Amino acid sequence: MIRFRRLFLLFLPLLAPAARAAELNVFAAASLSDALREIARVYAPVSGDRLRFNLAGSNALALQIRQGAPADVFLSADEAKMDELARAGLIAEETRRTLLANTLVIVVHAEGGTPVAAPADLAKPAVRRVALAETKTVPAGIYAREFLERHGLWAGVAGKVVPTENVRACLAAVESGNVDAGIVYKTDALMARNVKVAYEVAAADGPKISYPLAVVRASKHAAAARRFADYLATAEARAVFVRHGFLIAP
Repeated sequence: MIRFRRLFLLFLPLLAPAARAAELNVFAAASLSDALREIARVYAPVSGDRLRFNLAGSNALALQIRQGAPADVFLSADEAKMDELARAGLIAEETRRTLLANTLVIVVHAEGGTPVAAPADLAKPAVRRVALAETKTVPAGIYAREFLERHGLWAGVAGKVVPTENVRACLAAVESGNVDAGIVYKTDALMARNVKVAYEVAAADGPKISYPLAVVRASKHAAAARRFADYLATAEARAVFVRHGFLIAP
């Protein structure tokens, strides 16, 4: 019995991480897909926690959380969706922080794409179909419409818009050649193979794009969720986001 107790005490430090391990449901904007998967490959083995990503438009994710989906951490592509959850008392307010920023680009197919040198070209007859994430509910689409309206181009583009469910679907429409152009986040354009950036919207010339983060109040693994949320703000995690084209929020 004494020998068993000694062995148990010897291996206790190794068992402790497993006992604390949690399976976290991370609801995150589709534009964060690649960066988060890279972060997970480092974070999961060290923490012992398993990260399960639900990646979609922020509007869809916020709706799922309001309907009781088992989310632990929410990363939105705009403040409005996080504000909605905050007003409903569904996030732990003290964990909320603005993590990242982004910019918009106009993209065309990489080979023989429609000539687009400036935003005004989207309103010209040569551009017949323009993919945008849904402009009333999806952050990427809302930002794109805001940009076009600010420059007096929305009236000439609205009739050409092919709406998509999120920014990755918008990018896919351009990659497939089903549309002549699209407006996506710069980070999504950087990871695409069959598109090229025709025009990059300067941060000062476009809408303010921010990515807030918060722990969901109903999380069943609150401590683990907070640890992961804190990790996303570390220098190591930020370096991954920057490598994928994101800007660090001021």
